[in-house]
Amino acid sequence: MQTLRIIPQPIIAQIDGIATAAGCQLTASCDFAITSTRSLFATPGVKIGLFCTTPGVAISRTISTKRTFEMLFTGENISAQIALEYGLVNKIFDSQVLEQETLKLANQIAQTPLPLLSLGKQAFYEQIEKGANLFEAYDISNFTMSSNLSNEFANEGIKAFLEKKQPSWKL
Repeated sequence: MQTLRIIPQPIIAQIDGIATAAGCQLTASCDFAITSTRSLFATPGVKIGLFCTTPGVAISRTISTKRTFEMLFTGENISAQIALEYGLVNKIFDSQVLEQETLKLANQIAQTPLPLLSLGKQAFYEQIEKGANLFEAYDISNFTMSSNLSNEFANEGIKAFLEKKQPSWKL
């Protein structure tokens, strides 16, 4: 699960069914989670005497403490709609179009150069995990933004914006 954070590409989970324990952990560990209306999520270990401590790590970093605690201590299923409301998933679709919609998101993201995606992903998680306070988080983000301004992707993107056209990045 930890590797998902350091892989440079954004990771998209596609869920079309039941995601319990490690499956729920995997959903929470991915950068995006797209699910079907029929999906269910749970950390049911408490019901069988095996508390879901490792899923709790990822889930508590994705949804609120109270919601995580509820999931871990009741072991009850939550619907896709509740998972969306909690922030565990990004979007919900009918099963028939789930793969198509997930691929649409992946293709949209793939239009951005990988070094830029990697820079953004790393900075996003670093400011959350290492930024103990607001000022530290801004220091991390400001350093990344300054570094980003000097690379070819920013130059092309800003130029394209000013010319009111799409950037022509070398992917």
